[in-house]
Amino acid sequence: QTKRELSSLQAGGCAGMCVDLTLYPLDTVKTRLQSQQGFYKAGGFRGIYAGVPSAAVGSFPNAAAFFVTYECTKSLLGSGGALEAPHVAPVTHMLAASLGEMVACLIRVPTEVVKQRTQASPSSSTYRMLLATLREEGVRGLYRGYGSTVLREIPFSLVQFPLWEYLKTLWSWRQGHTLYSWQAAVCGAFAGAVAAFVTTPLDVAKTRIMLAKAGSTTARGNIPLVLHDVWRSQGLSGLFAGSIPRTAFISVGGFIFLGAYEEARRSLL
Repeated sequence: QTKRELSSLQAGGCAGMCVDLTLYPLDTVKTRLQSQQGFYKAGGFRGIYAGVPSAAVGSFPNAAAFFVTYECTKSLLGSGGALEAPHVAPVTHMLAASLGEMVACLIRVPTEVVKQRTQASPSSSTYRMLLATLREEGVRGLYRGYGSTVLREIPFSLVQFPLWEYLKTLWSWRQGHTLYSWQAAVCGAFAGAVAAFVTTPLDVAKTRIMLAKAGSTTARGNIPLVLHDVWRSQGLSGLFAGSIPRTAFISVGGFIFLGAYEEARRSLL
């Protein structure tokens, strides 16, 4: 059991770092498309790696925390009782993924706040942005948007993980043996793309909340209110701002992340 958890930790962490650092420019473009000041004022295509130190620091522990929680919850729920039946598997995966996200967000949110603020004002460095946030808002400022991040991640996981596990089961049943890592990765890419597109409006709300001026109504983190504002000022295109880079990032990310995760876990076990 401990070996499984350790392998989940290492595999998840490595996979997370691979994705976050390779596809970082897409993430910057997405943040700037979603920011209130608009793409070009937020930096356009300049300084596309702004905020990367923050992503690098948070990437490994964040992904590792998610996968350890995911695997532990899955084995705890599946190890007996009503949730063991195969037709209830999606519920187990949903619960495990949701819990995993809540734990991972404790690490992800502060790094995300600093990263997104640096992405939207590339003239500042990651370190200066961290100090400014702490000076103006204290530690609470680093957790601004925790609720909206969890509320974005949970629906995302509810779509992505059961879909990923379902596609893997379907494909392995079709070919009569367990999937190769690249096949698990293809399933991950597809599941990630669907989940990413569907949850874009929640991502827009999260970005706006994290980037808003301290003390403003947006900064309070009322998601329906933020979404209503976006809808009123920019309509549907505003709600789906950055959906193309987001879907691309998460689809390719899902391919590398879930593929690397399966591969690393297999070699570690």
